[in-house]
Amino acid sequence: MRSFRTCLTALALGVAALLPAHAGKTLDTIQQRGQIAVGVSTGVPGFSAANSQGQWTGLDVDIAKAVAAAVLGSADKVKWVPLASQQRFTALQSGEVDVLSRNTTVTLTRDASMGLAATAVVFYDGQGFMVPAKLKVKSAKQLKGATVCVQSGTTSEKNLTDFSRAHSLNLKPVVFDKFDAANAAYFAGRCQAYTTDASGLASVRAKEAKNPQEHLILPELISKEPLGPLVRRGDDEWQALVRWVVYGLIEAEENGITQANVAQLKAESTDPVVNRLLGKTEDIGKLLGLDRDWLVRAIQAVGNYGEIYERNVGEKTSVGLPRGLNRLWNQGGLLYALPVR
Repeated sequence: MRSFRTCLTALALGVAALLPAHAGKTLDTIQQRGQIAVGVSTGVPGFSAANSQGQWTGLDVDIAKAVAAAVLGSADKVKWVPLASQQRFTALQSGEVDVLSRNTTVTLTRDASMGLAATAVVFYDGQGFMVPAKLKVKSAKQLKGATVCVQSGTTSEKNLTDFSRAHSLNLKPVVFDKFDAANAAYFAGRCQAYTTDASGLASVRAKEAKNPQEHLILPELISKEPLGPLVRRGDDEWQALVRWVVYGLIEAEENGITQANVAQLKAESTDPVVNRLLGKTEDIGKLLGLDRDWLVRAIQAVGNYGEIYERNVGEKTSVGLPRGLNRLWNQGGLLYALPVR
């Protein structure tokens, strides 16, 4: 026979499972402040960059806007904090920002030993090389002895060293503290090649090159660069919230929920999956410390993942990136959301 204490414990656990999740200290602070502090890049078009009016746009920006809409009811309640590569982790660790949404690779070291925590991958990338077309180089393995512009404090710097050693290329890194400085040095001819994430190369070429066709992004990818938002370690509730906003945007694309039709689907859909996602039949928002319309607001603010991608970095933009690995899992890509249920 089960003891009285065992029965009480089981009852308590059962009741706890039915209660809304506690919001967590970060979410409490954000709601009291009325604003989310988001760390972004100092300017990577397509991912996070400010225009002449100071308005921020990009894939990473839209992810942060979705979180703001889910949490605070408006995508505008964000304080944008531009951070260089060397600053970004310290800013997050110290509490200067609540989330880092800044073309940052998730690695074991960053996830396990820096007081940071990964949420979800928003862009599957890899490190590549860009060279002037006039060099007639077709492969990174033809760059033996070449000078290569690279930014310090990044995975790119370490990957370049590893690639050079593995293939006995004797590559000569020319290291810069700031992204803009590395860009300027490459286009000024101080380096024979430039290396960073392939998406970054496409962004730089579109923004900085006088004639983009004069610069070739070589076909090899020399690393895995899964990019995604990071938060501080120690607040599981906030980590979960950011993660599930991302997954919600991916699930929305998979189920045909768009910025244009989300309100109509909320009112009229009979699809059980759609109705669950939009809070019509189940209040899954309470598990995140939010209300039942959290995902509706996020989608209304920025659209689903596919809309975010195509608007910011897709083939019809100046960045011009095919979906590739960032297609949905059921369309041949790697984009796979854990079930929002």
